[in-house]
Amino acid sequence: GGGAFNDVTDVLRNYGAMPEEAYKGINYKEENHIHGEMDALLKALVNAVIKNPNHKLSVVWPLAIAGVLDAYLGEIPKKFNVGGVEYTPRTYADDYLGLNADDYVMVTSFSHHPFYKPFILEVQDNWAWGNVYNLPLNEMIRTIDHAIDKGYTIAWAADVSEKGFQWSKGFAVVPDEEIKEMAGLEQAKWEEMSKKDKMKMLYKFDKPVKEKVITQEVRQKAFDNYETTDDHGMLIVGTAKDQNGNEYYIIKNSWGTHQVYDGYFYASKAFVAYKTTSLLMNKESIPKNLRKKMNIK
Repeated sequence: GGGAFNDVTDVLRNYGAMPEEAYKGINYKEENHIHGEMDALLKALVNAVIKNPNHKLSVVWPLAIAGVLDAYLGEIPKKFNVGGVEYTPRTYADDYLGLNADDYVMVTSFSHHPFYKPFILEVQDNWAWGNVYNLPLNEMIRTIDHAIDKGYTIAWAADVSEKGFQWSKGFAVVPDEEIKEMAGLEQAKWEEMSKKDKMKMLYKFDKPVKEKVITQEVRQKAFDNYETTDDHGMLIVGTAKDQNGNEYYIIKNSWGTHQVYDGYFYASKAFVAYKTTSLLMNKESIPKNLRKKMNIK
């Protein structure tokens, strides 16, 4: 199972928030979240309700779902204390955090819907049918750059199944598999190599590689062909350049810190342009002229 960024803002809007100290969400003597068993039980319960063997749903099946969640995650506290002050989830979100869910919007770039208009993104994790605002690719990238320059963090949903996504090595790139020559290798020798050997050398990643040029059409084709999948949510927190001047975004991941950059990695602009499925952004981080075009108030 999974979800989309709008699930976070929906929960914030409808229920509020609380710190992890008040509700860790782990009630089964583990340090980290392990949801396989819980997911299997919930799926079995939901399938039984869908099957409806009594030909009439009872009034207590939601309590069965809640019971499983309470058993594994713990009962949700109605009140909790932070810094000597008592809060509810609602007052903590509104008064302590000061977060307004309506300050945030989702943004993407796909050509099968009109630009500058919201639409429901057709990915499995968007089961709540959240709207995303649609921008041309160059303007989506400009919006990311503008937000980072203004000091904002961006929530980033992307495909992480590509061979160029090298989490353990700390980067994500889109090698150009159609290149005519390889830097440091004679052109004649490159042309004589088999495709398998070319790919092996291209994905060796012992130095920066020439990347694929990502256009709106290239991006759209990957989505339409199910090559781009909505896999994972991360945070874009900054920018960087490699030794050749190639631009990257600094990404904060949630897969732990036992990695070359302590849980961060560098995603090239080409990778972000190619494999982004959606972004969650503060409205104020979007350029004013684009907010006006999208009718974002």
